[in-house]
Amino acid sequence: MNTLTQIIDGKLISLQIQDEIFLQVEELKKNNKKIPHLAAILVGSDGASETYVAAKVRACERVGFNSTLIRLPELVSEQELLKKIKDLNTDSDVDGYIVQLPLPKHINEYKILEAISPQKDVDGFHPQNVGRMALNLPTYLPATPFGIIQLLERYKIDTIGKHCVVIGRSHIVGSPMSILMARNTAFGNCTVSLCHSRTVNLKEFTLNADILIVALGIPEFITADMVKDGVVIIDVGITRIISGKTKSGFKLVGDVNYDEVAPKASFITPVPGGVGPMTIASLLINTLKASRGDVYQQLD
Repeated sequence: MNTLTQIIDGKLISLQIQDEIFLQVEELKKNNKKIPHLAAILVGSDGASETYVAAKVRACERVGFNSTLIRLPELVSEQELLKKIKDLNTDSDVDGYIVQLPLPKHINEYKILEAISPQKDVDGFHPQNVGRMALNLPTYLPATPFGIIQLLERYKIDTIGKHCVVIGRSHIVGSPMSILMARNTAFGNCTVSLCHSRTVNLKEFTLNADILIVALGIPEFITADMVKDGVVIIDVGITRIISGKTKSGFKLVGDVNYDEVAPKASFITPVPGGVGPMTIASLLINTLKASRGDVYQQLD
């Protein structure tokens, strides 16, 4: 690998943020203030969702938050799930909560997201919070894009005036990421191209990218011939593929062919250990903000 390539260690930064939050929680305890409380609703037993929710619970323990995990069966009705959401909306002890995605096909995901109180929407997916983000108003930012912004900030990566190419337009990562990178903020102010499955001549965009954020879900899609020297690579994808080189017979890879692309990059996130851990750190930050109740009050 190019000795000038700097690996962006998301795991390290996530732990640093958790340490900072732990100290703030200790202060709350000393002053007999309310301890932040994060709840999660998990429907069914999807393997990836189980792993992710378990990591959230461990992170809450690490920083001293209270946490509640509500498990519901795969076949739970939409009405029952909505009732549980209503209960959490009115529970004054719960500061913020998430409904783990994806949901079973018989449940309307958008209906569920809209039912969550915007003030408790620490995942940042409610239309009201998405709108506030687009207007650069105080809000809860979606956890993964928020995590990426923090990586750029903590590694002091210059974004102002740069061409940022985002590949993927999901409402969870790609679309909000494009908004955040274009905002008039210290780690925004990019000229942004949002590319997707219908983009013609994608390689023309990626070759012109100063910052390339890939959230496509196609393993090792970005290759060395698609990027220029000195590019900043943020790889959001994670896919489990068969491998003869590991004991398990599988390995985790991103949307970027790391071995090929890393030598050309100035900064690059590995998979795993890059963006993933930052999602949880962001969720904890949002929950801390929710417990203070000051996000929406900043406009009063």
